[in-house]
Amino acid sequence: MDMDRSGRAMGRRRALGAAGAAGVLISLAPAAGATPETARGLLGSLVKGTAREGRISILAPEIAENGAAVPFTVRVESPMTDADHVRAIHVVAEGNPAPGVASFRLGPLSGRAEVQFRARLAASQRVLAVAELGDGSLWMAARDVTVTVGGCGS
Repeated sequence: MDMDRSGRAMGRRRALGAAGAAGVLISLAPAAGATPETARGLLGSLVKGTAREGRISILAPEIAENGAAVPFTVRVESPMTDADHVRAIHVVAEGNPAPGVASFRLGPLSGRAEVQFRARLAASQRVLAVAELGDGSLWMAARDVTVTVGGCGS
């Protein structure tokens, strides 16, 4: 009888120890970042076609002291008329565990093709923005941001 109780107690202890060890390993494991290929793959799923460089700019600090809230401004050269306007702006970060940062839908009534936001960056990395215009053309820009303290718990 004691053997059963003792055996169960050891089983529970071992199970709890294993669960605790697994929790420690998970918390110590570095967050897997996206690769440039996965980030571009995400962009490929959001837009169809090949993006050209130009007409879009990313304003962000070259060095961000805190990766938890890096300010970004994305501007697209567009008159924002019914005939020529920005339909969407997509932003991805190549080194974040989840590379998708934001997608914005715009129209002629948006006034100007500009979005501002703060993004969490895990580490120093390249951020890409793609603008989809009303005529179906795609425009892309990239910005390297150096992060001194990662914003994703790393």
